[in-house]
Formats: sequence, C-alpha cells, structure tokens
Amino acid sequence: MTRICILGGGFGGLYTALELARLPWTEQPEIVLIDRSDRFLFTPLLYELVTGELQTWEIAPPFLELLAGTNIQFLQGNVTGVDIATRCIHLTVSDSPASLNFDRLVLSIGGETSMNLVPGAAEYAIPFRTLADVARLESKLQQLEKSDREKIRVAIAGAGASGVELACKIADRLKSRGRVRLIERDSVILANSPPANRVAAERALITRGIWTDLSTSVSQVMESEITLDYSSGSDTLPVDMMMWMVGNSISKLAHSLDLPHNQRNGRVIVESTLQVKGYPEIYAIGDIAECYDADGVLVPATAQVAYQQSQYCARNIWISLTQSYPLVPFRYLALGEFMSLGTDNASLAFLNKFGLEGLPAIFFRRFAYLLRMPTFQHQLKVGFNWLSRPVLELVKKQ
Repeated sequence: MTRICILGGGFGGLYTALELARLPWTEQPEIVLIDRSDRFLFTPLLYELVTGELQTWEIAPPFLELLAGTNIQFLQGNVTGVDIATRCIHLTVSDSPASLNFDRLVLSIGGETSMNLVPGAAEYAIPFRTLADVARLESKLQQLEKSDREKIRVAIAGAGASGVELACKIADRLKSRGRVRLIERDSVILANSPPANRVAAERALITRGIWTDLSTSVSQVMESEITLDYSSGSDTLPVDMMMWMVGNSISKLAHSLDLPHNQRNGRVIVESTLQVKGYPEIYAIGDIAECYDADGVLVPATAQVAYQQSQYCARNIWISLTQSYPLVPFRYLALGEFMSLGTDNASLAFLNKFGLEGLPAIFFRRFAYLLRMPTFQHQLKVGFNWLSRPVLELVKKQ
C-alpha cells in the first residue's frame, strides 16, 4: 500500500491530510500525520485566550477528535531525522525509537520564534506561538495582577500584526493598571499590512494608551529591564514583562535535512508544484518552504498561505499517484487580512483594498475563521458555543 507521511500538524499538514482523505482514490493510500503535540492549534485565534474570550478547546482540538471517522492515522512523536535516500523517517514515540517508510512525504514543519537575536531574550522574554507560551504568559499576568504594583509595565518587541494584536489584548485585560509599550525597528507599525488595517490599528493603540517606539530596537533584555536603541542613543527602562514577537527561524529538523535550501534563512526550495527541487516525491509547504507561485511571486509565511498550499499539495500528490496529466502550479490569492484590536474591535482589509472596522469586522472575522475550522463537526461545536454564550451570560445577569 502506498504510504503518504505528513510531518507537522499545523495549517499546512492537517489540512493536506484532510484534503487527501476526501479525494477520489481508486486504491486508498495510507495517510499518516505526525506531530509532537496531541492538538491542532488555530493560531489566528490564539490572542483570544489572553482575554478569556475563547477557551482552549475551541482553538486547540485534539488531533484524534478531528480525525475520527477518517482513514488518517495520527502519530504523536518527535521526528529525529529523515533519510532521504532510503525514504525513511526516524522518530521517537513514547520515548521509544521508531521508523516509518514513505512513498510521498509532506514537510509542513512550522517555524520557531528567534529568541537568540539579542542578549537575554531567551532567558527573560516570552514568545507567543504555542499553548505553552500562552500558559507562561497567563502565569506571569496572574502573578502581576495579584501583586501590589500600581502599574504593570509590559513591553512587546515587534509591531507586526501579531505584536499589535497582542498589545491590544493585554491592554484590554490590564485596563488602567497596564502600561503597554510596543517597540518596532521600522518607521511604521504593520509595515507589511494593508493601509486600512494600519490606520485602524493606530487608532486602537492610541485609544488604549499604548506607547509606540518606532525606529527603535531592543539591544538587551534583563529580568526587570530592557535596553532600547534609538537613532539618537540608547536608554534602559524598567519592565515587569517582556513579550518577544520578532524573528522567525526554521526548526533544527528542517536545517538537518539534506535538501536544497536558502543559505540565508534555511527554508527548503520548492518548485511551483510545491515539490522540493530535485526531489519529486517530497513536498514542502508553510513556513519551511521557499515558494514562488505560478506567477513568480515569493509567497509569505502565513497561515493563509499554508491553508491554500494544502489544497494544491494534496491534489498534486493525488495526481502524481493516480493520473497521467501534469501537476498543478500553486497560485496564491491574497484574500486580505483580519486583525483583532482588543476585545471590542477588529479590522479587515479584503483583497487588500476594502477596509472594515468595528462590530461588522468582528463578526466577519469570527465567521471567516469558523468556516476555516478543520472539520464540520468542530465548526458546529464552536459555532453553537459562540451563539449560545451571549444568551447564557444574559441569563446569569438576570
């Protein structure tokens, strides 16, 4: 039986597996999804955990629950290496070594936050990418909220979309006690975002009293201080908590693979068909892949890109195993950008042209993300919870 192995259960990996399971196979292959975590993480909604707007089960359902009723096998393990020549994956499962051969391999290994960019960041700063990061942030916030501090000083490095969203959520949680500072090396916030979202975000930051240091970089992080470098000099400021939202690096596993890669950033080079250059049986999508689409455009490393790549990846694997016609080159459609700007505001830029803000944006953002949930069953559970929650809260107040 043909075996398709998928490394990484993020947007690229999980959605590729689900799409493969839906395709009309004449002979069903064995589909194996491998991840070191037992849960899928819907990262665009991770910020809502900070303010308690959503619960963990809504955005991080277990893989076994999502894959129930499919022919997809889930294997929780830590991949230690891949032997390209013998088509063999080496991994550790429940502390025991194991190996798995493959006929087709999908590399969907997400990136990691670069914590070694400045001295002290790895020791004292908190990234925001995983449930473990959320737990660490929650523990620190609870500790600070219970303290007798009049003001809670939070610094956030990076004013991209993730930094801005997190800043607004933390400011809304801490309210008048919060002193949130957003630090950005560029001369503007959201340098890669549509203008409509940038304008809405600037208003949201001002409304919440979030201080923004532009053209500024963090040069050192200490336990209760940070050093900032400006064009005119440097300054050391006291902080109670430092969040690190800058830098994206490829995992150690990705670096260890003997595949063609970009020497500067370590990303694996793929053709427009999402096949690794020179290795037609191996596909790479998401953060790990350096991908130029059919129009020759370098695509960004975002959840939206990974989701779209998963559809092409699954289809091309199916074609390569069952059909005689050429594979389909990936074409990326930039649908736009959603941003949550606190607990009572959001913005969206559709096709990077049309902007929307406020309650309509909150609704469309939630609805769009609900439709992107991995399975219909999970959509129903989450959707019902979202609809019933306001009613239950109203009943409690009466």
